[in-house]
Amino acid sequence: MQVTLQRSDLLPVLQSVIGVVEKRQTMPILSNVLLETLDNVLVVTATDLELELIARCPAQISGTGSCTVPARKLLDICRGLDRNSEISLTVTENQNLVRIKSGKSQFSLAMMRVDDWPRLDEVKTEREVKLQQSTLRSLLERTYFAMANQDVRYYLNGLLLVVSNSGIRSVATDGHRLALSETPYQTEVDETLQAIVPRKAINELVRLLGSDDEVLSLRISDRHLRIELPEITLTTKLIDGRFPDYERVIPEAAPNRLRADRQILRQALSRTAILSNENYRGVRLTLSADRLQLQAQNLDREEAKDEIAVDYNGEEFEIGFNISYLLDALGALTQDDVTLDLAGSDSSGLIQADGDSSTRYVVMPMRL
Repeated sequence: MQVTLQRSDLLPVLQSVIGVVEKRQTMPILSNVLLETLDNVLVVTATDLELELIARCPAQISGTGSCTVPARKLLDICRGLDRNSEISLTVTENQNLVRIKSGKSQFSLAMMRVDDWPRLDEVKTEREVKLQQSTLRSLLERTYFAMANQDVRYYLNGLLLVVSNSGIRSVATDGHRLALSETPYQTEVDETLQAIVPRKAINELVRLLGSDDEVLSLRISDRHLRIELPEITLTTKLIDGRFPDYERVIPEAAPNRLRADRQILRQALSRTAILSNENYRGVRLTLSADRLQLQAQNLDREEAKDEIAVDYNGEEFEIGFNISYLLDALGALTQDDVTLDLAGSDSSGLIQADGDSSTRYVVMPMRL
C-alpha cells in the first residue's frame, strides 16, 4: 500500500483526531492512529475505547490496505515538513514499518497489528437529527463549563442533551451551579431523546464544531451518540446514569431582581477576583437601592472593594457567591444587559439575559 498526499491535507486531519490520543495509555495500540484507504481517500481513526474520531482527506492511493502508526510521532513529522510539501506513505509489511518520504526527508515508523485495533460498537438507531453546526456549538458553549470534573457522581461528569420534536436543550451541573440553554428547532423526532455525553466528547465537539450554517447529522442510541460532520465523524459511549432533576433547582420568580450592564458587572467582578481567596473564590455582594457593592478577601488579609450602579429596588441584604461561577455565566452570555434574581441571602441566584430566558444559570450561595 502506498499513499501520496499533500501535507496541507494530512496535517489538519491529524490535528482534528489527536485530542482523543492520551499520552499515557493502558493499551499500547491506543497511542496509534489507524490509517485505511478507500476510493482515493485516506481515513484516519483515533480512539480511547470510549470516544472515536474518524477523519478523511483526499489522497492518491496505490493498493488498498490499512496500518496503525504512532499518532503523535506522525503528527510531529507532518508539522516539521515544509508547508507546501508532498508526503508519501509506503507500508512494508515484511519489515513491519511505514516509510514516510517528503523531498529528501525520510522516516520509518513501527506498525502494530491492525487486527488488534479496537472498534466501537455500531450505532444502531434510525433516529437521526439534522441541524446546523452553529446551533449545537452555541448550546454547548453556553453550558459545558458547568460540567463536573472527576466527580464521584459520574453522571455529573458530562452534559445532558435533550432532543424533542420542537427543540434542543443542553444542561450541565457540578452540584454547585447549573447551566441550561435551549433553542426551538424542528427536529421531527417521534419521542424525546436524552443522552448524558461524557466530558471529553463534549470538549472535542466544542473544538471541532464550526460557527457556520453547515449541517451535521446527530444520532442517539441507547448507548452511543454519533455526530457526522462533512469531514469527520465523532462516536462516543454515553454515561449510563440518571441525570438530576434539574428543573426543580431552577428558582421560581424571586422578589429581588438586579439589572446590570453585563460588561460593567463582569469587569467589576474581574477586578475584585484579583484578591479573592484562591481556594474558595468567594465574593460578598451587598445590594441596596440602585447600587451593588463587591468585596473579596484572601488569607493574607488583602482586600478588594468595588461598587457599580445597577437597576435595583428590592430589599437590602448581603450574599456570597463563588466569583468564578459568576464570571463563567457572564462570559457565556452575549447580550448587553443581564438580570440576577434573588430571594434572599441564603437562596440560589438565577442569572439570565434581560428579557431572554432561553439560557439560565443557577448559582448556589456561599457562607463567607
